[in-house]
Amino acid sequence: MSPDQARVQRGRVSQSAGRLAEESVARAYMDRGCEVIAERWRGQGGEIDLILRQGEEYVFVEVKKSSSHDRAAERITRRQIMRICSAALEFCGRMPAGLLTAMRFDAALVDRFGRIEIVENAFGAN
Repeated sequence: MSPDQARVQRGRVSQSAGRLAEESVARAYMDRGCEVIAERWRGQGGEIDLILRQGEEYVFVEVKKSSSHDRAAERITRRQIMRICSAALEFCGRMPAGLLTAMRFDAALVDRFGRIEIVENAFGAN
C-alpha cells in the first residue's frame, strides 16, 4: 500500500470511528430524555455534531474521540468553539424565539474504550 493509500485508509477509519462515537453520544443523550434535532448540522458558520432539545433548551454538542477523555478535550480548539457558537446562533436565529432561545454548549468526550463523558456548558453560558 502506498503512503497516499495508507493515509486515505486512516482517514476512512477515523471518519467511521467518529460517526460511531456521535451515534453513541446521541443514544446517551436520548437516555437522558433529550430529543435529537439534527446530526452534523451545517450552517454558514460551521458544523455542529449534534443538536438536541431537552425541554425548552437546545443543546449543541461537540463530539471528540481520542485515546482518553483528557486528550479528546484537548482537541477542542478556540477556533472550533467560535465556529460552533456562530453556527448555533445561525440555527437559533431561525427559531421562533430567535437569539433568545435557551441554549447550552456541551462537549461529549469519547475514549478508546467507547466510554462517554458529557461536559455540560463546556464552552458557553446559558
